[in-house]
Amino acid sequence: MERELYDRGREKARQGDYTGAIADFTELLQLAPYRADAYYQRGLAYYDAGQVHNAVSDYTRAIELNPEDGNAYSARALARLTLKNPAGALEDIDRALRFDSQDASHHNLRGIALRKLGDNRGAIASFKTAAELYLAQKDPENCRRCLERAKQLQPKFAEPLPQMPPTPVKLMSTGEIYAQLLDRVERGDCRGAIEDLNWAIDLDAGDAPAYCCRGIARSRLGDDRGAIADFNQALRLNPDDTLARRNRGKLRGKLGDWGGAISDFNRALENDPEDILLLLARGNAYREMGDYTRAIDDYTRALQLDGDRPDIYLHRATAYLRLEELQQAIDDYQTAATLACETEDWANYQTALDALKQLQSTVPQSSKAEVISNPLHQRLLMLVGGHWELAERLIERAKYLYPNMDEDWYLEKVIYDLERDRGNGLI
Repeated sequence: MERELYDRGREKARQGDYTGAIADFTELLQLAPYRADAYYQRGLAYYDAGQVHNAVSDYTRAIELNPEDGNAYSARALARLTLKNPAGALEDIDRALRFDSQDASHHNLRGIALRKLGDNRGAIASFKTAAELYLAQKDPENCRRCLERAKQLQPKFAEPLPQMPPTPVKLMSTGEIYAQLLDRVERGDCRGAIEDLNWAIDLDAGDAPAYCCRGIARSRLGDDRGAIADFNQALRLNPDDTLARRNRGKLRGKLGDWGGAISDFNRALENDPEDILLLLARGNAYREMGDYTRAIDDYTRALQLDGDRPDIYLHRATAYLRLEELQQAIDDYQTAATLACETEDWANYQTALDALKQLQSTVPQSSKAEVISNPLHQRLLMLVGGHWELAERLIERAKYLYPNMDEDWYLEKVIYDLERDRGNGLI
């Protein structure tokens, strides 16, 4: 019987028959006077029927029977707002937040109460938190509505808004919100993320992480200049934003400004000297500038922090090759292949194998040990583009022209001639 009355009352309320619903819940409470849920449901029906004082009375009784019902506190807060009691509403909504700090509607209601109490700054913070939670729940309409409410209260020259209300409740942090947006960017939803970030920036022009995230999304869409503009603004607001500085540095390098890129990486590494991604990025920049020794130093530092990344070994191997240090390059390619195989990183595994195959195919089998061990052989091999047959022909020609010299003399002679001709633009 109780179940039937409860379900029937809820159905009547859903259909708008609030008088019938109130009657059913009243009959149920005569049979079971300690059912907090029945008082709560009857309170909802009273409120929708316009009998707000009766609703408050039922919510109060529901709370007395079940003091941990956050929904009852929230419902009573709404009713108290209707009765022009914002102070009582704020007290109730703060209690509701202690039971469910991730409920966006609670924060929205808190913002309304604070606005009525004249605390615009607190109201803006609550509306913004509600908007972030609605955004995380993929509810763009309510998110937009909360942002509009906050924008109406925003002073023309506002300081950056606090990210959390003063109540001691655990909220989803700003970092978690932006982590979700960056995850959307990684999954390819760059335009949707940019639209959401536009709302956040429109609300709070001092939100540095929002500019940084939007810059990352813009860079993924190929809008390099727009992305750099966003990173610039993020760094104006927070000069220690490592993520913004690293990404701006990578874009500056992409545009050919390698010196500017390294400047950004240097500044970021001052704040976080053990950031592997920064070391790798700066190493790549040094390599592109032809400063292979510094590039190798950065790759080596990165490997000291994490020696299990095959991609870093591949980068260092490339730098060793350009320094004509063949054995070190081969060792790094082999290490990269081993690590990639063990972790089933097939893309880097194939890259390492292809590089090893190319190096091994450039030198005849009978000459490999000598070439690898002799720096002059390595240098000559690099000068002829890995074509050892051409190197052998040049050596034979030198022996014909200058007989009775030792082997290293011929190697040095061929290397000298090649570098001289290359400097004169002949090859």
